[in-house]
Amino acid sequence: MPTPLKLGSIGITGLIGALLASAAAFADDASLHGAGVWQKHEYSFQFMGFTSTYSCDGLADKLKMLLIASGARPDATARAGACASGFGRPDKFARADLTFYTLAPAGSDTSDSKPVDGTWLPVTIAPHRPRELDTGDCELVEQFRSNVLGMFTTRNVASRTTCVPHQLSGSTIDLKFESFVAPPKPARPKHAAMAPSETSPS
Repeated sequence: MPTPLKLGSIGITGLIGALLASAAAFADDASLHGAGVWQKHEYSFQFMGFTSTYSCDGLADKLKMLLIASGARPDATARAGACASGFGRPDKFARADLTFYTLAPAGSDTSDSKPVDGTWLPVTIAPHRPRELDTGDCELVEQFRSNVLGMFTTRNVASRTTCVPHQLSGSTIDLKFESFVAPPKPARPKHAAMAPSETSPS
C-alpha cells in the first residue's frame, strides 16, 4: 500500500516556476484577460480513502502541491491537522488545514480587495503532472476536485479520473480545466556587468 512521502521545498518551488511559465505562454491572447479580486479560503480537509494512506504532514504537502497547480496564490499554506499518529506516520484519518487565496472575476462578490489583472490558465492534473503526483494519489485528486476545486474560478472542467478501491491497477488520474489566475510578474532584469572603470584593481 503506497504511502506518499513529504515533499521538499525544491519540488514546490519548481512547481510554482512551471505554473508561472505556463501562464506567461498562455497569456498572449488579450481575450483571455480580465480584472480579478482575491478571495480567501480556509478549509479543513479530511482524507477518506481505501487505497493509499497518508501521514498528516504528507497529506498537507500533497494538498499544497494541488493548490498551487490549480492556480492558488503562491502563499497558500497547508498544515497538518490534529492526527492520532505522529509526524511522518500514516494515519487512516489524515487531516490538513488549508488557507489559500484564489482569483475571482471583479464584481463577482462584495470583496473590498483591489482589482488585479487575471488570465485563464489551462491546468492538467495527471500522473507526474505535477511531478510528485502518482497513481496512488487517485482518491486524493478525486476528493480535491469534489471538495476544494469549487473554491477556484474554473471553466471547461473535464474529469475522467477513475479510482479503483484497494488497488492501483485500473485507476486513472485525468483532470483538466481552465483556472482564472494572476499572470506572472515580469522577471527582473539581470544586473549589468560592471564597467571597466568599476572593476577592482588587480
